[in-house]
Amino acid sequence: MSYKNLVIIDNEKISKKNNSFYCDNFEAKISESLNQNFAVTVIARKSKINRAREINLEKIETASNIFSFLFSIFKTFKQSKTNYLIIAINPYTFLSYLLLLIFRKKIFVYLRSDGHEEYKSILGFIGPMIYGLMFKIVTFKSNIIVCQDRLFVKGESDIVFPSELNTFWFDNKQKPQLDKPRLLYVGRVKVEKGVFSLLKIFDEIKIDAQLSIVGRIENVRSNNKKVNFVGPRYDPTALIQIYDDHNIFILPSFTEAHPKVIDESLARLRPVIIFDEIKHIIQNRKGIFVSKRDKKSLQETINFIMKNYINIQGSMTKNILPTKKEFILQMSNILSSN
Repeated sequence: MSYKNLVIIDNEKISKKNNSFYCDNFEAKISESLNQNFAVTVIARKSKINRAREINLEKIETASNIFSFLFSIFKTFKQSKTNYLIIAINPYTFLSYLLLLIFRKKIFVYLRSDGHEEYKSILGFIGPMIYGLMFKIVTFKSNIIVCQDRLFVKGESDIVFPSELNTFWFDNKQKPQLDKPRLLYVGRVKVEKGVFSLLKIFDEIKIDAQLSIVGRIENVRSNNKKVNFVGPRYDPTALIQIYDDHNIFILPSFTEAHPKVIDESLARLRPVIIFDEIKHIIQNRKGIFVSKRDKKSLQETINFIMKNYINIQGSMTKNILPTKKEFILQMSNILSSN
């Protein structure tokens, strides 16, 4: 059987303004590209605040509560030849899975991260137990798609390499200024992203360095004159220039899967610093360095990179980074399977 319809069920919050839909995260943007190969419908949660990135897709349903969320899924059952793609495991998508299972629908589950870690950071010791129960049920009769070997389920998972990189990310690379460390963070300013932890450490380090934070700024302040809050940037050309204006990218997250900002930085030949909680994301990529979450280790890591910068950049040219086109082709082939 050939499947032409694809319903994407996402816990992502999407806002609507003037008949256009907006999101913040990479996962919701996948639907645009998959719509080239399928008739895509997205079902997501309704956001109470405005989101920044427009989604160029006609069929989007947003729900304000779990009941309308499930009803939106139920309405798609009249479509023939339809596959269902659940993104991540959480209470909304867990109940969606049960509904789809009851009606014997073809279900794919896309896992980008280990939810045990995320739920522990949010709910404490009971979090992994809750996630573990949902995980065991959802993966029992689903086609699992993962982006890391460590997320394999019973050896029956398909692995993909997520990417939002278009070819222009690799063009016209600029030489960095190396007069002093110019650190960059791009992403959401949330507790689990470790930004507040980074700001505290950055206040304590003694080296002459600058830090720029690019992203939606909410409830965060710093009196450190070496910290620059840039705000969100979504235009790729502007974002590439920001990467090129810095010489080190830093990702202080407590939990991550396959963050697109790492590939963006590596594509621009900018070394990356992460903390040891997420060292699993390195895989076989060159130019990523692990620091402990303290000022001494961070200073040592920064100094090592600056001292060996040219050699590090040379090794980074050997990285083989996935492109958005390759990623969407992988996903499309898997989702078309019987």
